[in-house]
Amino acid sequence: MTKSLHPPINNTETKHANKAKEHKYKKIDSIKETQMKNKKKLIGITSIAFLLFIGWILWGNTVLMVNELTIKNNKIPSGFSGFRIAQISDLHNAEFGKENEKLLSMLKECEPDMILITGDLIDSRRTDIETGISFAKKVVLIAPTYYVSGNHEARIEEYEELITGLENAGVHLLDNESVMVENSGDRITVAGMKDPSFVTDYLFGDSKTVAEDALTKIVSNKDIYTVLLSHRPELFETYVKCGADLVFSGHAHGGQFRIPFVGGLVAPNQGLFPKYDAGIYSKDGTDMIVSRGIGNSILPFRINNRPEIVVVELENKE
Repeated sequence: MTKSLHPPINNTETKHANKAKEHKYKKIDSIKETQMKNKKKLIGITSIAFLLFIGWILWGNTVLMVNELTIKNNKIPSGFSGFRIAQISDLHNAEFGKENEKLLSMLKECEPDMILITGDLIDSRRTDIETGISFAKKVVLIAPTYYVSGNHEARIEEYEELITGLENAGVHLLDNESVMVENSGDRITVAGMKDPSFVTDYLFGDSKTVAEDALTKIVSNKDIYTVLLSHRPELFETYVKCGADLVFSGHAHGGQFRIPFVGGLVAPNQGLFPKYDAGIYSKDGTDMIVSRGIGNSILPFRINNRPEIVVVELENKE
């Protein structure tokens, strides 16, 4: 009889080993399944968050708002106390509703006594003169409308065609001009500065000197309350120096991307974290209002920076 060289197989030990392996595999499968569920959940949450973010961006670029402000000054004559001025800036050929019906409807609801268009009515990269003129024809039916050019108008070959169309529509063109406006027996001056880039390089030219020369001619009577339309907010110190009482400006697009508690991220002619991006700035009797504007240009969207109509009510400060 031949003896076996191998020890006898212990069935109990084999069963325990198999069970251990099976338990180990089940545990691995369970971990993988949990990981897969967590991954799917993360993808789902991320997708929803991304869609909500995109929706918020779209809403923040297409839903207009009205920003109402009050300016008090003892130079404002009593006949202009309660006078409402609506500002449209940096439209850049944008349309809100068919033929801008939403924008026009909101403007009408504001019940302005005067409407100011502070430059970049058109966009030089996708110029559409007819859209700008069509808007002008309708806006003058709401209130007397005054216009000043921006840097985008300075770039287009059709500028003469544009201003002819605006004047024919009944818009008051204020490129380096001023007019007297009467209300309830009192008068104020409304002046407009043509954008400096018509005569000097947009990026490297001496815009300050150009502005000083223009303002010396159109802001001359310091005894009468003067409202100045000028596209460029970075020239605020020049407006203060010339003695303008109230300046309406734009150009900065609110800094394009607005950071909570910080302000705008970037603006043309000011660079990163612009000093004058939106709101009211005051110095030595001069108040400057910078509109965040309505349209977009190089950067096709805004973040935390809704397009706005600015409405200012003047108040005599006794």
